Amino acid sequence: MTKKNDLIVITGPSGVGKGTLVKKLLTLNENIWLSISATTRSPREGEVNGKDYFFLNKEEFNLLVLNEGFLEWAQFAGNFYGTPKDSVQEQLALGKKVLLEIELDGARQVRKTMKKAFQIFIAPPNFDELEKRIRDRGTDSADAINQRLIRAKEELKAQNEFDAIVINDDIDTALLEIKNLMKI
Repeated sequence: MTKKNDLIVITGPSGVGKGTLVKKLLTLNENIWLSISATTRSPREGEVNGKDYFFLNKEEFNLLVLNEGFLEWAQFAGNFYGTPKDSVQEQLALGKKVLLEIELDGARQVRKTMKKAFQIFIAPPNFDELEKRIRDRGTDSADAINQRLIRAKEELKAQNEFDAIVINDDIDTALLEIKNLMKI
């Protein structure tokens, strides 16, 4: 039986440090499994298919949607993202703690379909810092940055929907808070 802290949803705006926090969590406990999302966006430099994401074309993605193959899925910044359902359920059955690093719409879908999921919102210390982090990454066009900033304002308004809010002002402090919430 899945316990509340076995399926952990981590979300927050682009650039808040979700990926960095998740990578650090994975090094702390071998019983944590990170769900690999599927996406229709192009790989960024250094990303590997099947490790960072499952990179699909839109037709492949839509076929999985039609066959209810995703725990959640959403469109974000012009691309589709989704969490393959079967792999999450398999890992939970093996007794693993499963992390989902997903965006707001996906977290809302999981809240409806997986009621025992524990949801953590990662917030920036302030909006100016978030904008600086997004711009400093240097991975997006000016248009994509503007879309991410507009979306971030919407996402920040939703943070009180979550079981916990962790402010990522200091990565080590945020990591400790998440570890305590996950009971690891």
